[in-house]
Amino acid sequence: MWEEHYTVRHIDDEHGNAGEIWLRGGLPVTPPMAGVICPHCGCQQATTFPDGYLSRHPELIPPAEPVAPDATPLLSPVRKPLY
Repeated sequence: MWEEHYTVRHIDDEHGNAGEIWLRGGLPVTPPMAGVICPHCGCQQATTFPDGYLSRHPELIPPAEPVAPDATPLLSPVRKPLY
C-alpha cells in the first residue's frame, strides 16, 4: 500500500467547457483512476482512496519491519484415536 498526493486544477476553455489537469510534483500526469499500477509488485488492480484515507485507517499501513512470529506452539483441538 502506498500513498501519492496530486494537485487538481479545474479549468474552463474559451468555449465554456470544463476540464481538469492532474499534477504530481508540479508536472502534468494522467489521472490516478486511469490504470493505476502498484510500484512495488506491478499489480494492475490497484484502487484509489479519498485524500487522508490512510491517516484515518492506520491499521492498513504495513509495519516498517516484519512482525516476529508467535512462539506459542499450535495444539490440535482434535483428540487422537485411542486404538
